[in-house]
Amino acid sequence: MMKNLHLAMLKAESYYPISTTIVIDSMKKGMLSVMLLRLFSLSSLSVLLILWNNISIAFVEIDITQGNVEPIPVAIDAFKGHTEGTKALGAQIADVMIGDLQNSGLFRRLNKAAFLEDLALTQTPAFQNWRRINATILVVGHVEDIGNDMLKVDFKIWDPFGEVLVGQGTHKASTKAWRRIAHKIADQIYKKMTGEGPYFDTRVLFIAESGPQDKRIKRLAIMDQDGANIRMLTDGRDLVLTPRFDMKSQKVIYMSYKHVVPKVYILDLNTGIQRLVGDFPGMSFAPRFSPDGNYAIMSVAKYGATNLYEVDLRSGVVNQLTSDRAVINTSPSYSPDGKRITFNSDRGGGRQLYVMNRDGSGIKRISFGGGTYATPVWSPRGDYIAFTKIRGGTFYIGVMRADGSGERLLTTSWLDEGPTWSPNGRVIMFTRQRISGQSSLYAIDVTGYHERLIKTPGDASDPAWSPLLGAN
Repeated sequence: MMKNLHLAMLKAESYYPISTTIVIDSMKKGMLSVMLLRLFSLSSLSVLLILWNNISIAFVEIDITQGNVEPIPVAIDAFKGHTEGTKALGAQIADVMIGDLQNSGLFRRLNKAAFLEDLALTQTPAFQNWRRINATILVVGHVEDIGNDMLKVDFKIWDPFGEVLVGQGTHKASTKAWRRIAHKIADQIYKKMTGEGPYFDTRVLFIAESGPQDKRIKRLAIMDQDGANIRMLTDGRDLVLTPRFDMKSQKVIYMSYKHVVPKVYILDLNTGIQRLVGDFPGMSFAPRFSPDGNYAIMSVAKYGATNLYEVDLRSGVVNQLTSDRAVINTSPSYSPDGKRITFNSDRGGGRQLYVMNRDGSGIKRISFGGGTYATPVWSPRGDYIAFTKIRGGTFYIGVMRADGSGERLLTTSWLDEGPTWSPNGRVIMFTRQRISGQSSLYAIDVTGYHERLIKTPGDASDPAWSPLLGAN
């Protein structure tokens, strides 16, 4: 085991288990007035808002590619509690929830000063009071200390226009896990309002950078998706790069210069145990897990060429997927079903994106938009591949379909690179470096709107989004 692994992270406060009970009412006619915001496939490039009240039904089509989706007004008061401690936690839970929702770009919090009633969890709202302030959705909750350093949080989600209870639930968790409770409730609201999968109860791996540019210290770090609860997993004595999550477990694969020559390692976040993945001659880098977590794919450089290899993590059997000479094949990424692989190669001269079958057959170029391409990564939904593009000295983050069609550039700057997808395939996080050398993490909606900075204490790069944490 590497000496620089910090085992204190094994029971990090943002990863305590949560017991959850959720009750969601069936959709009913007249139930959600402004509430049901359904994001259709990007091929339609539109969002349908269904608006109705007790008198009439109106349909408004909003083209999200024009950036004209008006954030939905949400009323969330501080969750109530019987003690000063639970009251304070209730306010913090509400703040984290609304932070999640507002960061998505689809919601905005109504000012508490506008509220016309003080509502308890056990009360039925006076719906007209909430319609007057245009509250599309109303969330109330209660926090209870149940002993043994445990919390119980009850919540209800109301539709003031349809005058119905949309959902309710209960979360039980360690007091230290209050932020996860907030993320899980926000996820429930997001899913109900958009029809999309949730993504707030997740974590992000990244490289925390410090020191002068000629003596850069790069440590493996992890945080909640909103930038909270940052923890260092290595102490910086060995340079680490390109961390990636196993989508089925709490394992991380990454490249390390532990023994001078770059090698690929796996770190189990639950045990702190680290192991080398294949003892390849030369350099091994750009690793990524297969969707089922049983295999790892990576680049191996030797004899003047860089080729792609797949390692069976259970048996150690290695399968070479490409066998090119004087060619660089790198940045491989599996499709969600594990049947295909996208990668970057200079086999045609400049760096371009390719797709091939899992066994290395059927290689096909998919990028033709001019410039060079790098770091492709397949969306969890399977519909798009995100990438870095360089053209005319400018960097972009873009997406295209798996056949290369529908290329769209989402960001541009002096240096944007290394996209990673949220588990619902709706948001992309990436690294942005400034001319000064400072680097930060940013996130953007797959439509190209709602770009935002992810605040970290210092420089950060190479983000990798985790799967949903679930009840673990």
